[in-house]
Amino acid sequence: MLKLITLILLSNTILLSDFVETNLVQNSTNSFITVKEYGKMLYKNPRGIGCHLCHGLKGEGMFIASYKHKTKNEKELKTIKVYAPQISNMDFDTFSKHTNRNKPNSIMPQYFLTKSEIQSLYTYLTSKKNDD
Repeated sequence: MLKLITLILLSNTILLSDFVETNLVQNSTNSFITVKEYGKMLYKNPRGIGCHLCHGLKGEGMFIASYKHKTKNEKELKTIKVYAPQISNMDFDTFSKHTNRNKPNSIMPQYFLTKSEIQSLYTYLTSKKNDD
């Protein structure tokens, strides 16, 4: 009798776990926030430093800093100005490629974003172009 009860409980547990896994994974878009809202959250704080601090509130790009630099061949100091590019006008493939690239000597941090996070950011930014 105990073996029968154990078998029934085990089979119900397996059925329940299959149901939960199938429905939660397939219906992951039934979230309590929209893709645009998630993108906004990521834009403000993806993994520490928010995108808006360099790229602006709407992804319009902005001035970051300037500094004086002297190379070996130059006798004078040269002023270098650093700007973050506009990202709200990029197509998705370009945006996706540049978002997670690991470029040596780059100011932009590498965030290790997932494809869905990049898509959410892109959705948010392209919606901001239409906002005044």
